[in-house]
Amino acid sequence: MIKTPAEKWKDTIIKYRKQCQNILKLSNSIRYAGAINVYGRTLTGIIRPNLKPLLKSEQVKNEFFIISTLMSLRKNTSNTVGKLEHIILQHQKITILVLQKNNITFYISINRKEKNLEKIISSIKKII
Repeated sequence: MIKTPAEKWKDTIIKYRKQCQNILKLSNSIRYAGAINVYGRTLTGIIRPNLKPLLKSEQVKNEFFIISTLMSLRKNTSNTVGKLEHIILQHQKITILVLQKNNITFYISINRKEKNLEKIISSIKKII
C-alpha cells in the first residue's frame, strides 16, 4: 500500500517525537528536547513533566527563529570549515545544545549543573 504525503509526514513527526522522548530518557538534567525545521517552526517538543518552562511562547518562537537562521547561515561555511557537529550555548541557568541532521535542528536544554555533558552529547548523536 502506498502512503499518502500526509501519512508520510505524520510518520516523520512520530519519528522525531520518539527521538525527543529517548533524549529526555538519557538524563534527568535534560529539561526539554525538540525538533524544529529550517524556518524555526516546532515539529515536536517535549518538556520534562513537572517542570515550569523558562521561556514564554513568544520568546520560544523568537529563539527558534534565531537558531534556524543561524543554522541556515552556517551551511555556507560548511564546505570550508567542515560539517557542524553541535553548538553549545552556556547560560547562567541552563545549557542549550543544538544539533542538526537532514535540515532538522534538535534543540535540547539541559540543567547547567550537569557534569557529563560530553557523554550526553555523544548519546544524543546516536539517537538522532
